[in-house]
Parts: sequence; C-alpha cells; structure tokens
Amino acid sequence: MNFSERIVSNYQPKNLAVKLTSKGEQHVMKNHPWVFSNSIEKISKDPKTGDLAIIFGRKKNKVVGIGLYDSDSPIRIKMIHTSSEKAVVNETFFHEKIEKAYQKRNILLQTNTNSYRLIFGENDGFPSFIADVYDTVLVVKLYSEIWLPFLESILKSLQEVSKAETIVIRLSRNVQKSTNHNLKDGDVVYGVLENEVVEFVEHNVNFSANVIKGHKTGYFLDHRANRKRVGEFSKNKTVLDVFSYAGGFSVHALYNEAKEVTSLDISKQALEIAVENGKLNEYSGVHKTIAGDAFEELRKLIQNKVTFDVVVIDPPSFAKQASEIELAKKKYAQLARLGAKLTAKKGLLVLASCSSRVVADDFFDINEDVLESGKRRFKTELKTYHDSDHPIGFPEGAYLKCAYYRFLE
Repeated sequence: MNFSERIVSNYQPKNLAVKLTSKGEQHVMKNHPWVFSNSIEKISKDPKTGDLAIIFGRKKNKVVGIGLYDSDSPIRIKMIHTSSEKAVVNETFFHEKIEKAYQKRNILLQTNTNSYRLIFGENDGFPSFIADVYDTVLVVKLYSEIWLPFLESILKSLQEVSKAETIVIRLSRNVQKSTNHNLKDGDVVYGVLENEVVEFVEHNVNFSANVIKGHKTGYFLDHRANRKRVGEFSKNKTVLDVFSYAGGFSVHALYNEAKEVTSLDISKQALEIAVENGKLNEYSGVHKTIAGDAFEELRKLIQNKVTFDVVVIDPPSFAKQASEIELAKKKYAQLARLGAKLTAKKGLLVLASCSSRVVADDFFDINEDVLESGKRRFKTELKTYHDSDHPIGFPEGAYLKCAYYRFLE
C-alpha cells in the first residue's frame, strides 16, 4: 500500500513542547480530547498542522499527554494520548488503537451485520477522523489535515484489521481546499470499487450506501439498534418515517411485515434511494413517499386526519452552534406536538435527536412536557443512546438520544 504519490507534502512532523493554563491542563488530565487556543500558555516556535504537541505538566514538568497541532481550528491541539505513561507515536501506536476499537465492536459483529463504524473520532482516540465499513469497503472521512503525515500507516492498519478490500477517502470541505495533498473527495486509494453504491447488511436487512456521493460516508450507521427495534414494533402496522433520508426505519419496518410505510423527506433523491433500499428485501406492504418540508407535510397530514400506528421523527441536527440551542428546543417541541397528533390510538411515537448541544435530559424533558400538556395518556417505554460502534469517550462525544412513547388511548 503506497499513498505517497497522493500526499504532496512530505512534511515530517516535529515535536512541540507545550504548557497549558491550569484549566487547560485539568481538562487534559481528565482525558478531554480538546485543547483550545486560549488554553495554550507556551509552545515551541513555528508550530505547523500535524506536529506532535507534547504537553508538559505545569509543576513537575512531566509529559501529561500528546496531541496533534491544528493551526486551522480553534481546537488547536487534538489529543491522541492522555496518560502519564510514555508513548511513542508511530505505526504500532496507531495500530494498537485501531485493534482496541475493533474489539469494542466485537459483539455487534457477531450478529448478521457487516456495516459498522470502526473509528469514531475522538471517542476512539482519532480526533477529526471517521472510518466506516460497508461489507468489504472501508470509507475514511478526514475532517482535518492533522492526519496527512500519518495517513499511509493508519490506512494500512485499518485495512489489516477490517480486512477491507477497498478503501475510499472522503474529505470535509476545508480539507478538500488544502494544497498539501493530491487527494480528492471520493478517491479510491486502495483496491477497486466496482460500483459506488455498495450493498451491506444491518441485522439481517439489506441496504445500500453511495460511498462516493452520499452524506458523510454514505449512510448513517448510528441508529442501527433503533431501526431494528422500530422494525420489531411494525408488524401489521402503518408506519410514518419522518426525515427518512435513505429509509433506514422504513426498510426495517417493511422487512418486518409492516402493512404500510410512508417515508417523508425533503430530498426526492433520498426518497428514491429509500425505495430502492426497500426493494433489496422481500416485503408485502405498501411503501409510499412524501417529498417536502417535514413541518409543512406533517401539518397537511393532520389536516387530512391521517394517523399512523408508529411514527418515527429523526431530524438532522438543529443546533450546530451554541446560538442555535433555544431555536432547536422549540423545533423539537413542535415535532413532538405534531408527532403526537399523527400517532393513532395506542400507537407508538419515536422521537430522536442528534444535536450534541441539546443534552439528553433536556431533550427528553421537552418531549414529556409537550406530551403531558396534551389530553392523551402515555407512558415512556424506552430511552436509548449510542450503539456499541459509537462509544462515548467524553461529554461532547454524546449526541444521539431517542425515546419511545406509547399512547394508552
């Protein structure tokens, strides 16, 4: 495996000596993976992106952690080692991290599932780095240039551990604009990709992901356990899947013998994928689609007095920055209100959030306040969080939460 032709910069990362403010050091000592620029008190001259930031303690002058310097981010140092134990950052260092991450996914991989997140960024010790596996295709998404000096050896280890036959590189917008490499978003850097649409299995259900043009790495793996659970609730039921994208919940419902499933999304292209994903499995129910703004389309359904036995509402993140938190909370309340009106007697309403800035307790409180203000009795059947291939390593790493509300009348 040789990527050197694609990586223009042969920059050899140097070691930076770093001292942090008291607060910054405390964060590192608590294994937090982010060091912001205003937490850096002293640093070696001329630091460059990809350099190894060796953080020394303020009092004893011993190494307390190692990170990668990122000149393009307010998170100036992204930690890869937060222990007082000595570490040498080399191929073996990264390979051991990847093997450890793979072991965390072991139970999931005992099921009939060949799609999983192998590396979940900071939570697996790889900040700004994602690696998803779809059958024999490994898709790596880079969100920072800090990884360029180490990319070849890391990809080699990822391939060895996952046994991937093909590796695709996806790049965030800022990395795409960089002149420090020859990589392009969607490049196949190892093996052969016969079709950009890759089929895979998720708990016995067949799906596909466009690993070249799809969002993120091609699909959203994080809701896997919730999709399976919703499917199990859907036999002989009518189901509404709101913000359906590629039809994750819809396809599980159809596979589990739902009577009728409606996928609602603003993207017609996504709905076409949802329909095709459904056809990868045998099903006898009816699969309908609605293309349009979710809030508007839900109101139309309410006006037409349509209800569903199972309603799933899984919107995109509403709060990507702190200033959006209050508006996000209002939107979640709106969706809970609309969803309740669309849920049939003794039906199930499933509400989810992927906004890390809206913490789980606040999200659940919003839903319950809305439902309690209605006239219908309900019970909270279940609250779920991350699946095993999305481990949580620090507070901000927790974003996914989902609740199942059963109406009693």
